[in-house]
Amino acid sequence: MARAYNFSAGPAILPEEVLREVQSELLDYKGTGMSVMEMSHRSKAYQEIFDETKQNLIDLLNIPDTYEVLFIQGGASLQFAMVPMNLMKNTVADYIVTGQFSKKAANEAKKYGQVNIVASSEEDKFSYIPDVSNLEISENADYVYICENNTIYGTKFKKLPDTKGKPLVADVSSCFLSEPVDVTKYGIMYGGVQKNIGPAGMSIVIIRKDLINDFVLGGTPTMLKYTTYANNDSMYNTPPTFNIYVCGKVFKWLKNLGGLKAIQKMNEDKAKVLYDFLDNSKLFKTNVRKEDRSLMNVTFVTGDEEMDKKFVSEAAKAGFENLKGHRSVGGMRASIYNAMPKAGVEALVSFMKKFEEENL
Repeated sequence: MARAYNFSAGPAILPEEVLREVQSELLDYKGTGMSVMEMSHRSKAYQEIFDETKQNLIDLLNIPDTYEVLFIQGGASLQFAMVPMNLMKNTVADYIVTGQFSKKAANEAKKYGQVNIVASSEEDKFSYIPDVSNLEISENADYVYICENNTIYGTKFKKLPDTKGKPLVADVSSCFLSEPVDVTKYGIMYGGVQKNIGPAGMSIVIIRKDLINDFVLGGTPTMLKYTTYANNDSMYNTPPTFNIYVCGKVFKWLKNLGGLKAIQKMNEDKAKVLYDFLDNSKLFKTNVRKEDRSLMNVTFVTGDEEMDKKFVSEAAKAGFENLKGHRSVGGMRASIYNAMPKAGVEALVSFMKKFEEENL
């Protein structure tokens, strides 16, 4: 059976090359006679996997030695609590709300201190990124928080906010490793790996070392302290070994493609194919402000709910899976992460043209 074009927002498409390599090693990893899933995380063979994975991520992002890379169980939603638990010394934080996930993060942080919403696009259904060039940052804020790419609404910060010297915390789940970034502009950047890097169940946290300290809010569990992971190289307990292994394969795949500059060009090219069609379509449209459009998640509608349902149904029959928009907004969404080939986007656009001709 041919593989479907999978436009799921997450768990999402992985490079076929990586999946085949994992498949070939599933029963016997490099002559060990066992799968990585069966391997002790304290073994020499696994330590080599772990070290190579971590180093390849450091290489891809040019992470300086003033930062630590942590592999933490759970998705990005766990970080909604870990961030305030570990950073809220003054029990104050500023949040920029540009979608459901930053809104959820802000609500979670309210359990631990005062949360100030310093900018939001909620009044216009999160269809744009607000101006963040000169925000009124709270004088005693411990950090400023953003969700950099909004999976549900299809928006992306093209410029980071001026945080007036406060640490920037960014959830980068759905744009992780999609383009080069300057890690030093962040206090913490983190993401669940299931959107653009690997299997669900783990987050990668890249954190400035001076933010890892003995301060935590009272009652913070051992497993929710960044120090627990940093002091034990993410192996205080059994880490998500298979996730780390697959992520490592993806990191190597990216390096072999030419790194993040190369993947950015590929992402821009394939996103242009879809956005150019939407901008000229008589049936489909996107409500996202042009300058704020995501390269990873493209949202669109016909303007008629029944027509949207018909499109999603017929697209699935044609081999285009998971195009239904998030349940909170409806419409359609094509998640075109790193592993989605340009041919998949071109095939989708061809199908959309045909659907348009038949339904106008």
